Amino acid sequence: MAKKGDKRKIIGLVSEESGERIYYTTKNTQNSPDKLTLRKYSPKLKKHVTFTETKKNLGRNEVKPKK
Repeated sequence: MAKKGDKRKIIGLVSEESGERIYYTTKNTQNSPDKLTLRKYSPKLKKHVTFTETKKNLGRNEVKPKK
């Protein structure tokens, strides 16, 4: 999804009501630096709720310094 040198970052979306993280997407951090909020369907709650952006944090977005 996110290529090397690309400005797009992988983000996870967390439900505000249940705290589950089931949706992942990419966003361009230069065009939209603030947090992303979307209304998506939660299968656990069986209704549409607000999902907010969180960092995916699997090491794919950060460049690790060499030792």
